[in-house]
Amino acid sequence: MADLRINLAGIASPNPFWLASAPPTNTGYQVQRAFEAGWGGAVWKTLGDPIINTSSRFAAVHFNGQRVAGFNNIELITDRPLEVNLKEIYETKKRFPHNVIVASLMVEPKQEKWHEIVKKVEAIGVDGLELNFGCPHGMAERGMGSASGQQPDLVEAQTMWVKEVATTPVIVKLTPNITDITATAKAAVRGGADAISLINTINSLAGVDLDTWNTIPHVGGKGAHGGYCGPAVKPIALNMVAECARNAAVGVPISGIGGISSWRDAVEFMLMGATGVQVCTAVMHHGFRIVEEMIDGLNNYLDDKGLSSVNELIGRSVPRYSDWGNLDLNYAVVARIDTDTCINCNKCHIACEDTSHQCIDRITGEDGRAYLQVREEDCVGCNLCSIVCPVEGAISMVEVPSGEGIMTWNERQAALARLSP
Repeated sequence: MADLRINLAGIASPNPFWLASAPPTNTGYQVQRAFEAGWGGAVWKTLGDPIINTSSRFAAVHFNGQRVAGFNNIELITDRPLEVNLKEIYETKKRFPHNVIVASLMVEPKQEKWHEIVKKVEAIGVDGLELNFGCPHGMAERGMGSASGQQPDLVEAQTMWVKEVATTPVIVKLTPNITDITATAKAAVRGGADAISLINTINSLAGVDLDTWNTIPHVGGKGAHGGYCGPAVKPIALNMVAECARNAAVGVPISGIGGISSWRDAVEFMLMGATGVQVCTAVMHHGFRIVEEMIDGLNNYLDDKGLSSVNELIGRSVPRYSDWGNLDLNYAVVARIDTDTCINCNKCHIACEDTSHQCIDRITGEDGRAYLQVREEDCVGCNLCSIVCPVEGAISMVEVPSGEGIMTWNERQAALARLSP
C-alpha cells in the first residue's frame, strides 16, 4: 500500500481527498459522517454573517443520458449562526483529531471584519483557513466573493489582513470568472497566502423551461445567474490549476477543485500541480462513500506505477504543459483504422468529410465487403475520427516520422527576424 498522506502548506492530511466548502460540509453531523467514510479533510461551509437562502436553489445539466454532467446553484454561505458552526467544528475536531478541518471564511472587505472572524475561528482549533474570493452570485452583489476575487488589489489586501492575525495556514480560493487566473493567484501570494485553491464555480444559467419560460432554477418566477460545477467544468479547472502550477511567480501549494469525480480525476489534478483535491458535486450526486473507491483506485494506481507515495505524482506533468508557440510543428500523427474492429458505422467518414479534411474513403474490397480507409498522405492528425468513433481501439493515432528536426512557431519567428534586413 502506498503512502497517501499529504502536507498542504503545513496542513497534514491522511489522504489527498477533501470535501469542498459546500452543502456537504454544512454541519458537524455531515462532516463527521464524511470522516467515518474515509475523507481526509473537509473545508467547512463558508462562515460569515448568516444569510437567508432561496428556495429553489439547485439545477443540473443532464447530457446524452448522463445525469448531472453539470451542476448549477444559487445557494450562498451558511445560514446558521457563527456560534453554532464554531461549536460543531470544535466537537468534530475533538472527535477526529487526525482529519483536517479548514474553515472557509467570507466577510466584507474591511480589515477589522477579517481580524474578528479569524480570531474567533482559530480559537476553536481549525487546521487552516480558506478565504472565499470565488462565490459568483449573491455575495458578489454585496461586494464579497468574486466581486473581491476579480480585483487583484483586493485579493492582496484582504489576504494581508488575514495574515496579520492568523496563526494557521491561509489558503486563498480563487474565482475562475476572470481573464487571467494567475493575476489573482500572484496577488494572493503577494498578500502572504500559504496556498491557493481553485476553481470556484463559474457564472452560469442552467436553462430555461420551454413551457413556463421560467429560468431553471427560479424563485417565484424570477431567476439569477448561479455557479456552475461538476464534471463539465473539469477541463477549465485543470487548465487553471496548470497555469498557476507552471507560473514561477505563484510558487505555493495548490488545492485542486472542479469536476473531480474519481481517483483518475484526482491523479490528473495532482500531475498538473495540485497537492490535494476537493470534491463537492460528485458527493452530492453519489454520497460520501465514493471516497472508498477513490482511495482504493489511487492505491492501486500508485502500486502499478511503482510509486511509494502519492506525493511523487505532484507536478510531474507540469513541465509538459507549455504555450502553443513552443509546440513542435514538425511532429506528425495519422489515423489508422483497424478493419477487424471497425463496425462500419460511418461516423468517422461523415465527421472527416463534413468537418475536417476529407481523407477517409469508403472502399469495396475484392470480397465485396465495404470498409473504411484513411489516405494518410492527406491526414493532418486532428484526432476527430478517433474521438467520434464509438468502438474503443478501432482508430489509432500513429506517430509518423517527419524526417525533419523540431521546429516551433517561436523558433520560426525568431529565425525570420534574424533574416530580416
